Amino acid sequence: MKLPRYILGTSVLALMATVGAADAAKLTLYCSAQEDWCQLMARSFEEATGIDVNMTRKSSGETFAQIKAEAANPKGDVWWGGTGDPHLQAAEEGLTEPYISPMRDQLHDWAIRQAESAGNRTIGIYSGALGYGYNSELLAANNLPVPSCWKDLLKPVYKGHIQMANPNSSGTAYTTLATIVQLFGEDQGFEFMKKLHANINQYTKSGSAPIKAAARGETTIGIVFQHDAVKQAIKGFPIKVVSPCEGTGFEIGSMSIIKGARHMDEAKAFYDWALTPEAQGLALQVNAFQVPSNVNSPTSDKAPDLATIKLIDYDFKKYGSSAERKRLLKKWDDEVSVLPQ
Repeated sequence: MKLPRYILGTSVLALMATVGAADAAKLTLYCSAQEDWCQLMARSFEEATGIDVNMTRKSSGETFAQIKAEAANPKGDVWWGGTGDPHLQAAEEGLTEPYISPMRDQLHDWAIRQAESAGNRTIGIYSGALGYGYNSELLAANNLPVPSCWKDLLKPVYKGHIQMANPNSSGTAYTTLATIVQLFGEDQGFEFMKKLHANINQYTKSGSAPIKAAARGETTIGIVFQHDAVKQAIKGFPIKVVSPCEGTGFEIGSMSIIKGARHMDEAKAFYDWALTPEAQGLALQVNAFQVPSNVNSPTSDKAPDLATIKLIDYDFKKYGSSAERKRLLKKWDDEVSVLPQ
């Protein structure tokens, strides 16, 4: 899929002019979106530019921890995808590089606000609402009521029927924790998480794993971003998507250039390319139903419509800050994860 030159960012074109005269250009990409999307982005950028991409896929929490551990000797160049909170924390801790792309004027306001709140050390690439999905066949087989609200998940009848990810490793699960705290207040929010814990059968490492398990019939309910549940439904699994009645949080999936990147020119080239409508449109090939940040990007009619979902005024700056994120995770570790199930 060789992209026409006119859709490539200026830094891509400048870099392509140098490729071939010397050794092939390289890029090390850390990716926190779904595996098939990560692979497609890496291979498509290679085809478009001739730049060799070494891609590693990990959840956003794991990737943040890796970038922090490698700070003295960075191994990665670009971090693409995953919830924005850890990207914001990385920016605050000086682990990522400021960059203003020439593609910026094509982006939705929420993507630019994400960048501005981080001193231009990250940018919004997609958005998606939190919620959960359930396996309708398992629900019926276990004679369980249909849940429609967050507080429904606390009912004793759902004990052993719910999965969510661990908020230490998963940006999705951290967004869940931060959402519940913002919805109900911190004291009541942590009481909610304690009661939910009693119904959890497993905390997964990856944020999308719970709904995949529900699709396979291994759990009844998975707490995930709604677009991940839609993907399983589109595949033909008996998954129903729920936007909780109380309201819900949302993510701004983000992209950042790693400070001290060994391949800085290639990193900027990828950054510009990843903000083009054509690159963002690749999501549709792998049934990724997030809302893209470029206003000209194609979208699917199957994607959750954020305009119809009751969204809270999620405080990205506060809950993406290093101090608040560390504090909430420690409190969850100390007060929730240690409880019996």
